[in-house]
Amino acid sequence: MNGIGTGDGVFVGRANVPGFAYPRIVTLRQNAIFDITAKSKATVRDIAESPSPAEYVRNAQGTIVGEIDTILANSRAEKPNTDLPRLLSPVDLQAVKASGVTFVASLLERVIEEQALGDKSRAEALRQEVIALIGTDLSKIVPGSDEAMALKQTLIGKGIWSQYLEVGIGPDAEIFTKSQPMSSVGYGADVGLHPISQWNNPEPEIALLIASTGAIIGATIANDVNLRDVEGRSALLLGKAKDNNASAAIGPFIRLFSDGFTLEDIKSAELSLRIEGEDGFILNGASNMAQISRSPESLAAATIGRHHQYPDGLILMLGTMFAPTMDRDGAGKGFTHKLGDIVEISTPLLGTLSNRVTLSTECQPWTYGSSHLMRDLAAADLL
Repeated sequence: MNGIGTGDGVFVGRANVPGFAYPRIVTLRQNAIFDITAKSKATVRDIAESPSPAEYVRNAQGTIVGEIDTILANSRAEKPNTDLPRLLSPVDLQAVKASGVTFVASLLERVIEEQALGDKSRAEALRQEVIALIGTDLSKIVPGSDEAMALKQTLIGKGIWSQYLEVGIGPDAEIFTKSQPMSSVGYGADVGLHPISQWNNPEPEIALLIASTGAIIGATIANDVNLRDVEGRSALLLGKAKDNNASAAIGPFIRLFSDGFTLEDIKSAELSLRIEGEDGFILNGASNMAQISRSPESLAAATIGRHHQYPDGLILMLGTMFAPTMDRDGAGKGFTHKLGDIVEISTPLLGTLSNRVTLSTECQPWTYGSSHLMRDLAAADLL
């Protein structure tokens, strides 16, 4: 089904629906979207914390709000029609977390960013140098293993050890806060680049929905928009590189785990990326989650447990193997976004997340937070 993927799954999301001042909880049934907002289940957080989220969504009473194709088209319109529903990010009160350097291809590019100190003009020469020293086949290295630690000592001896290699093959995963609850954007929305960045790219990822208990209960698609020059200058600028207005896109829906769809399906999922620019530039890529160097379970365990609790649950982006290097404006200049780029991230299991690239200062400001939602739900007697 256009934009959604496998039509027989159990999907939950959020939408702006005309006549309501607050986001409504919606699900997909056949070719239509249904509003299933109910008292005590008026947030995705509340559904995620229920004993059986998929069963609840499958059986919830609902009211049709529109045909899926019409709502998808309105959601990605440059100026959505306010008289029609529009999809939002499918998470609300959850923390938005992300893991990094979980694929070998992106690991090498992070090392190159660091060596280039954020200067994209040095990237290609450094890429050849780093590959010659490290090699490209780190996929058989188990992070934190004796073999990985022996490789670490070899690389230190060569003078090329990196903080990115530390989290790529070392014992501890990189986990960071991508954005705040209620701040992520959904299908069709603009995604934002900080105006200071001249070297940046999308990071197409699968993200897990995790309950406060640590149980992994569903999955969706995410774009962890990345500023390569900012992070490359200093890892201490990671917050500036990652957390900006509209820099986290999630959706279109969360597919909840149920009979016929489990975490094992995610572990072998194929993910594709398409970037189409107003300049006629097109980039296509594909990856397989089987190439991830750390298991989804281990990344979840590194994020939530006795060491860190999330009472409202979280969404966890699993990292990407994409770090586009295809030349865009001439030989050796590599890839960076241009304003107006359309980024589509797809997998048959979860559908397609589509967003247009602009500056974070030009995206719709984030003005509706958790306090606004709580007040609106209280006024509607939904708490």
